[in-house]
Amino acid sequence: MKRKLIVIIAIVVAVIVIFLFLRKSNNSTIVFKTTKIERGDINTSITATGTLEAITTVQVGTQVSGVVKNIYVDFNSIVKKGQVIAMIDTTSLAAAVLDSRASLSRNVATLNYNQKNYNRIKKLYKNNVIAETDYDEALNSFQTAKANYMSAKAQLDRALTNFRYATITAPINGVVISRNVDIGQTVAASFNTPTLFTIANDLTKMQVQASIDEADIGQVEKGQKVEFTVDAYPDLTFEGEVIQKRLQPIIVQNVVTYNVIVDAPNPNLKLMPGMTANIVVYVNQHHNVLKIQGKALRYNPSQDVLKSYYSNLPDSIKQKRINKMNQFRSNNSNEQGNVKKHFTSVWIKKGDNIRPQRVKIGLNDGEYVEIISGLVQGDEVIIGQDIVKNVTTKKRSPFLPTRHRKK
Repeated sequence: MKRKLIVIIAIVVAVIVIFLFLRKSNNSTIVFKTTKIERGDINTSITATGTLEAITTVQVGTQVSGVVKNIYVDFNSIVKKGQVIAMIDTTSLAAAVLDSRASLSRNVATLNYNQKNYNRIKKLYKNNVIAETDYDEALNSFQTAKANYMSAKAQLDRALTNFRYATITAPINGVVISRNVDIGQTVAASFNTPTLFTIANDLTKMQVQASIDEADIGQVEKGQKVEFTVDAYPDLTFEGEVIQKRLQPIIVQNVVTYNVIVDAPNPNLKLMPGMTANIVVYVNQHHNVLKIQGKALRYNPSQDVLKSYYSNLPDSIKQKRINKMNQFRSNNSNEQGNVKKHFTSVWIKKGDNIRPQRVKIGLNDGEYVEIISGLVQGDEVIIGQDIVKNVTTKKRSPFLPTRHRKK
């Protein structure tokens, strides 16, 4: 009998201990993570890649074939317009000039003879001394000699022009960024004009030719601020401005992009043609506005928090608050299809109390969101929550209104 009584007492004690342990282990409290409303700049941007180029780049070629005799410039040489930069051997070209001059002299002599003969025959024909056929033959010989003279003169002009083409001059002021020939090399200009040099006009003024995706091109406009970096100077950020949005589409593997030209000043000559630029186009900028972390808009209280929140509201305002929240959720669901969602809600914390607040939002850069109305600078907004267990101290519920003692 005593043994049964001892067993029963032991079981009861064990149940009591387990109950107390579970009650203690389930004792927990909610700790809210918050952030404060602050003032600052916020902007939306588009990222892309592009290639640096000189504003004006001229490829210098030759219109005559021959052997390169002399080269007077090299890579990075600064040249002036009209400066001689190379020479092609003129031996055959000079011979062509001499041959054309000899041909012109022969035709001048023939023209003079036929002109005098025509003038004599013309007088005899007018006096009816010779037949009309003799007159026609003299006239034909004179006109043929005249045409041959003009052809020989044009041939000489062409030979002189080709002779001048053997002297390669710079068409613009600039810097030689490419030299594609060496002394002794033969260039042939029969079909395609070979490129001998590439001259950039002014490397202190560069531009970036960037490829913008078709989904973003609608936001890009002339005059927008641009920042970009290059791999050669990873710690430097260069500034520019959109100066042109080209209409021609570029399609590569069914991906459509458009070229955007960005002005890129280069006073220190750090930027060089061909560099890859990683650009950021600032399509929208608001300065000195209220902003908040985007986490605050994504915070949704758990069911336990909502249940505790509504349970601690007075009956007089509980139903109004529920109806207001339901209406707000309905409005939000109707605005989901809009391009911009202007209104949303956040949960603010004031002292030990928390409550929802409807706000109007503006720009969103992915990290911060502009607050147009509904909050003031310094407000604490909840961005998350943690449940802290095994807290033995009794803490007042955050949903109970603050009570002030009467003095």
